[in-house]
Parts: sequence; C-alpha cells; structure tokens
Amino acid sequence: MGLALKLVVQRLALGLLLLFMVSVLIFAGTMILPGDVAQSILGQSATPEALANLRAELGVNDPPVARYFSWLFGALQGDLGTALTNGADIAQSLGRRLSNTLFLAFWAAIISVPLAIFLGLLAVRYKDRWPDKLISGVTLASISIPEFLIGYLLMYLVGVQLGWAPSVAMINDSMSLGQKLNAIALPVAVLTLVVLAHMMRMTRAAILNVMQSAYIETAELKGLSMFTIIWRHAFPNSIAPIVNVVMLNLAYLVVGVVVVEVVFTYPGMGQYLVDHVSKRDVPVVQACGLIFAAVYIGLNMVADIVSILSNPRLRHPK
Repeated sequence: MGLALKLVVQRLALGLLLLFMVSVLIFAGTMILPGDVAQSILGQSATPEALANLRAELGVNDPPVARYFSWLFGALQGDLGTALTNGADIAQSLGRRLSNTLFLAFWAAIISVPLAIFLGLLAVRYKDRWPDKLISGVTLASISIPEFLIGYLLMYLVGVQLGWAPSVAMINDSMSLGQKLNAIALPVAVLTLVVLAHMMRMTRAAILNVMQSAYIETAELKGLSMFTIIWRHAFPNSIAPIVNVVMLNLAYLVVGVVVVEVVFTYPGMGQYLVDHVSKRDVPVVQACGLIFAAVYIGLNMVADIVSILSNPRLRHPK
C-alpha cells in the first residue's frame, strides 16, 4: 500500500499546485481585460474625482501582487468579495447558483452514467452487429451536434410543438421535486446527449481491450455465456479507465453547463457568470472561474486516485 499512498499524495499535491497556477491565470486574465471598472459602474458622465475615489475604494491602484494575495486569502476563507454592480455578497449569490448547477448536473449524471455503461456493455455483447453499429452511429451523431443547437431543437420540438416540457428552465425553492424535475427536463436531456457518446465509447473500448485477455478465453472454454463473461469478468477489470472517463464527463457537466444554462435561462452559475461578464464585474468573474477550476481539478484528482486504488499492482507491489 506504500506505493499507492505515495502516488495518491503526489496527485493531491499536484492538484493543489495546479489550482494555484490556475488562480494566478484567472486573476491575471481579468486584470488585463479592456475597459475601466470604475467607468462602467459610474457611467460616462462621472467626474474624474469620482472615478479616482472609486478606483481607490476598489483597490484598483494597489500593486497587482498585493491585490492577488488579498483576493486569494479571502477566497480561502470563504470571502469572495462583493459584486461591483449591485454590492451583493458573491459567496451568498454563488451558493444559490452553485446548488442549482449541481442539481442540474446531478440529474444529468444519474441518467447518463448508467445509460452509457449499459449501452457500452450492449455494444460489446453485439460487437460488429447491428445493435453495436446503431448505438455507435446515434451516439456519434449526438456528440457531433453543438449543445446549443440540440437545446434549441428540443426547445422547439418538445417544448413548443409537443408541449411536454417547459422551454424555459426556471426553478425556485417553493417548487416541489417533481416540479423542478419537469422544469429541467430539456436541459438534462441536452447534457445527457452531450456526454453520453464519450462515456459509452470509452466503456466499449475498455471492455473490448480486456476481452482479449487470456482469462477471458478460459471463461469461454468453461462454457460461460457471453453476458456472464462481460459482466462478471471483463467489466470489473476495466473499471479504472471507465471511472476516468466518467469523472471527466462529470466535470464537464458542472463546468460546461454555461451554454445550456444560457439557452434555457436556467438560474445557475453559468448564467450568473455570463450576466456579469457583460457588466465587467471582475470579482464575480474571478470567483466563478475559481470555483469552476476547483470543481474540474477536484473531479480529475478523484479519477486519478480511484485509478490508483483500483490497480492491484500498485496496491500490492512485489
């Protein structure tokens, strides 16, 4: 277990270092954005004195290094600052928005992950036959279409023409779980279609790679059915790459929902970020970028750790 523990600690340290570097890039990127924050807040009719006072109040004139570490230490303590446009506490606003985004991503994952694994197993069972070709063709078509186009098509066909689900995905705390699920049906369908193909194809490839092993041939010689061989022997030994691709797609579900949230006017972090980018609200953009980066890096770290712990050669080195 010593080697596995060493690799896990290395992955954790590398993840923290990467998050630190990303925070530097986020802060530097927002600092070099064109425009004047004070001018955008006070408007074009503001006097030079008022602009100078607001810049001093916002700390714009402070050295960039001091501003970065002040922002970073505040973020580590849960203080993300206040929005420049309305003075609202960013942490509180993001808390509500993040819970909505996680709610959307959770239900998309609940549907897409088991479905992708099932379709991958089915494609392996009927390799090179019509079910395999049909599944591969449909999933490839879905991943080739941009998510905003899928969203608008579903909005028009399912929401407007058929009336099965609302075209605008608005939720609030007063709604029941059933009402919320009905409201997010279309964005969940879009996210499921976007991530399904990648997970299914990686599941199929990982299981087919294991199917070439000698112990699979031994199982076939024992007379076991193909489904039993795939489910009880091939699938458990292909968990590591499947977990990796699942975690990557879960990270995308949280980080890549910006387009889907904008299309369906969903009150999540993506919509919140887009609204404040247009207003050049730098603290909000920095906070959203940092949270998205932390979620993405964190899920990738989990995937790496699961891969390490699921490898018997690392758990029990000779």
